[in-house]
Amino acid sequence: MSDFKLGDKSLTELCGVHLDLIAVVKRAIEITVQDFSVHDGLRTEEEQRKLFERKATKTLHSRHLTGHAVDLVPYINGKLRWDWEPIYDIAAAVRKAAKEQDVPIRWGGAWDIIFTDTDASPEDLVIDYSARRRGAGKRVFTDGPHFELPEEYYK
Repeated sequence: MSDFKLGDKSLTELCGVHLDLIAVVKRAIEITVQDFSVHDGLRTEEEQRKLFERKATKTLHSRHLTGHAVDLVPYINGKLRWDWEPIYDIAAAVRKAAKEQDVPIRWGGAWDIIFTDTDASPEDLVIDYSARRRGAGKRVFTDGPHFELPEEYYK
């Protein structure tokens, strides 16, 4: 059990997020070895459009718009950081929390699989996903802080 807890801003970001995903995030903060903040939960269409225009997202149809996605960013020495090593630790905690609650999760580190269906390390999943994309002649896009409920389970 960690000594980390979600701050007020993180709890506010969870407003409007699907209850299953909230439960996973709340459990993940209890068991993680890496503190994190909920950087983004539910988004408006305007917020999504602005992110798209700034090229901070690749879609106008994000799962954030329906409350089915969150971005969990490492919190290190009082600052949000987008470094991969601590992101892997958060991903491991999210997967464990989701499996405990039988909630399927798709992760932005390996978009083409259900993250909770595998026990492979987050690092290996990113490597394998990248190789699959390149092998198919496609561009690699990873978003380590992003976790979502798969559309096929939550329409």
